[in-house]
Amino acid sequence: MKLFPFHKKIGLSSFAAGLSWLLYAYFFVIVRDPFTSSLFLTVAGLLSLEVFAGLYTKLHDVDQGWALVALLLGVLGAGGTALHGAFDLANVINPPLSLDPSVPSQVDPRGFLAFGVTGLALLKFSYLIWVSKRFTQNLSLLGFVSGILLLVIYLGRLTVLNPADPVLKYPILVEGFVVNPLWYLWLGYLFWTKKRE
Repeated sequence: MKLFPFHKKIGLSSFAAGLSWLLYAYFFVIVRDPFTSSLFLTVAGLLSLEVFAGLYTKLHDVDQGWALVALLLGVLGAGGTALHGAFDLANVINPPLSLDPSVPSQVDPRGFLAFGVTGLALLKFSYLIWVSKRFTQNLSLLGFVSGILLLVIYLGRLTVLNPADPVLKYPILVEGFVVNPLWYLWLGYLFWTKKRE
């Protein structure tokens, strides 16, 4: 039995991750449906794990140490994102008797993993993409923008708290509806069309 090529599988996972991130942003920001947004956040985190693993396989020979750190940060960030979504989903399905929304989640306080750690992973992977030239360098530039926006969102959630504040609102809109989904979709296209090496 012939196995489905790994690079094609990563391409599909990246397409699905990009769509999941876009749907998460839509249901979180526009529709404000906590069930659906939490569901897509969980799915996006799980799919991102596969994408980071795929990137590692393509880039680890550029700089093994840097690539390993990028992978570990990516796994931690994507896993934390899935946990963040699953935690919110569990609270929506079976609301606890008392839950103070002002208290940071013990699973992912103020999005430390989902935004902060994932942002660092994107910066490191984007550096490797830039150096390796295995993908278009414009993808690397978009990854740098995404990583910086994710760090800004984390710092904003840590200090400002109110998502309607312009410090948080505009980075969330740009990252959630444009930069992050586009990065995953573009990466998916490149993995899907790239010949197996």
